[in-house]
Amino acid sequence: MQEIHRIIDQMDRAFSGDAWHGPSLMTVLEGVSAEDASKHPIHGAHSIWELVNHIAAWNTISQHRLAGKQVEVTPERDWPPVWEVSETAWKRALNDLVESRKRLRDSAKPFTDAQLEEKATGPDYTRYVVLHGVVQHDLYHAGQIVMLKKALAS
Repeated sequence: MQEIHRIIDQMDRAFSGDAWHGPSLMTVLEGVSAEDASKHPIHGAHSIWELVNHIAAWNTISQHRLAGKQVEVTPERDWPPVWEVSETAWKRALNDLVESRKRLRDSAKPFTDAQLEEKATGPDYTRYVVLHGVVQHDLYHAGQIVMLKKALAS
């Protein structure tokens, strides 16, 4: 099996699959309403919706960096704001998350082992490190979302 297939397997498990650590990111997001997603139940923490927008943004930033494109990561690009709180807008945010991951996944799938060792644009990371970073990023923020959901329930 090529290394890229193993990495994509880990990306899929963290994002929406059967991860050994617990629920995947998309599983954690199941059943969250727009109203709850927009709340800030922990002082100083981002909302679930802000985290979803942030993860989608980094899927796109990572995709561009893997392709050799320069990306300026402004605060608004890093943490896109929530402009409207409605179920339609929330579903759009979730769809954007899924679509951004699909584009990232599809762009990474053809990489050979040699291409994984090439430097991506941005910080001094190889494509291999960027793709593993995407997995780590999903898991980190999924954990935050679990905590936010617990705070909402209390």
